[in-house]
Amino acid sequence: MNKILFLHGAIGAQDHLQPLAESLRDAYEVVPFNFSGHGGKPFSSHPFSIKNFAQEVYHFLKENNFGSIPVFGYSMGGYVAFYLAKHYPDCISKIITLATKFHWDEAIAEREIKMLDAEKIEQKLPAFAQALKNRHAPNDWKIVLNKTKTLLCEMGKDIPLKLEDYAALKIPCLLTIGDKDKMVSFEETTDVYKVLPNAQMAMLPDTQHPIEQTNIFILSTIIKQFLNR
Repeated sequence: MNKILFLHGAIGAQDHLQPLAESLRDAYEVVPFNFSGHGGKPFSSHPFSIKNFAQEVYHFLKENNFGSIPVFGYSMGGYVAFYLAKHYPDCISKIITLATKFHWDEAIAEREIKMLDAEKIEQKLPAFAQALKNRHAPNDWKIVLNKTKTLLCEMGKDIPLKLEDYAALKIPCLLTIGDKDKMVSFEETTDVYKVLPNAQMAMLPDTQHPIEQTNIFILSTIIKQFLNR
C-alpha cells in the first residue's frame, strides 16, 4: 500500500490528524510523525524552528528508508513540508497543505504570539488548556507554547521561504484553504499557488482554520483525487 506522511500544525500532534488519517486508510498507509516536544515526544536540544523540524523529518525518513514520499501538512506542517522540498528534494514526491500560512512578518508574528498566552488560555478556554495538557504529556504544554512563540518570532524577523523558493519546486503540490479561515488569507495562498510550477488549489466550503472544523470527507476526497493523478 502506498504511504503518505502526515505533519501536524503548531502546538498540535498526530492525534489532531487522526480523523483524516482514518479516512485515508482504505487507500494509503498513513505515516505519523510528531515534531520534538509535541505529542509527548521528548524535547530536542535544539530550539523550535522550521529548519530544525524539517531536519527531524528528514532524518526520520532516511532512518526508515521511506525514499520519496507524499506529504500532507496541516498549517505549520505544510510549511515544514515545503522547506523539506527545497532543502531535501529527494525525500518528497508530492505536497498537500491545509491552512498553511505562507506570509509572515513581525506584525503577523506578534499577533499570533498573543494567542499563545497560557494564562489567558487557562482562564478563558479551560477545555482547550486541558486538551493541550493531555496532548503533550508528559511534556509541559506551557513550554511547548513558549518555544512556539520563539519560532513565530523568528519567522516574523526572517521568513524561511520566499516566493522564489516556491517557484523553484517542480513536484506536484495541492494547496487547500478554508473559505472562512481568519488566520490564512486567500491572497497569500494564491500568491504561492501562482508561482509553483506544478500546483493545484482547492477551497473548502464553510471551513475555518481549526482542522477539527474541517469536513473530513470533502478533504480526503480531494486528497485521494490529487494523489491518484
